[in-house]
Amino acid sequence: MADSLKTRVGRVIAGGVHALLDKIEDLNPQAAMEQAIREADGVIGEVRHELGTVSANRHLAQQQHAKLNRSHEDLRDQIAQALAASREDLARAAVSRQIDIEAQIPVLETTLADLARQEQELQSFTAALLAKKREMQEVLADFGKSRAATASAAQQVGQSNVEQRLGKVTDAFDKIYQRQTGLNGTQSAANLEQAARLSELESMVRDHKIAERLAQIKAGQA
Repeated sequence: MADSLKTRVGRVIAGGVHALLDKIEDLNPQAAMEQAIREADGVIGEVRHELGTVSANRHLAQQQHAKLNRSHEDLRDQIAQALAASREDLARAAVSRQIDIEAQIPVLETTLADLARQEQELQSFTAALLAKKREMQEVLADFGKSRAATASAAQQVGQSNVEQRLGKVTDAFDKIYQRQTGLNGTQSAANLEQAARLSELESMVRDHKIAERLAQIKAGQA
């Protein structure tokens, strides 16, 4: 893996969460944290691409290694057959090819070991990056919950303030109403309805008295 990609991986692993926490002081911290997670995703994608390339190369190297070993075994049989047929020239050519194969196999084995090491390293980087991404997502989620809780608390405080102010106004109104009418302010609605009915009844009684008085006057005049 290229040193620049290793550096980026190390930066994400080492500073991801701290960088996110620092961004809480930004003007738009949630957007900044989401951007940091997207950047981590980009690094994860590059590491996975590199891992795929290394895995493919290791597979090809393994195939070549196996092929050379089979060829070496086949040549041994061919050498024996050539010598049995008194064809030393053919045996010599087969031996020459064996020597070439024996020179290539150690190089291939070194390459295979290096590719296996790179593959393991990239797999560990991928696992670490995914773990870091989950951690960053948790920080973002906790931050969102904190913001929501703060907004809810502020709303409740605002409602509480409104209720307190309304209560003060109501208390003041009740005191004035009680002082002016003698009625209890908390029962003002019921008392007002009762007063209206009493007034209606009083009007009915008065109308009845007026009717009786007129009837008496008419009877006296008859």
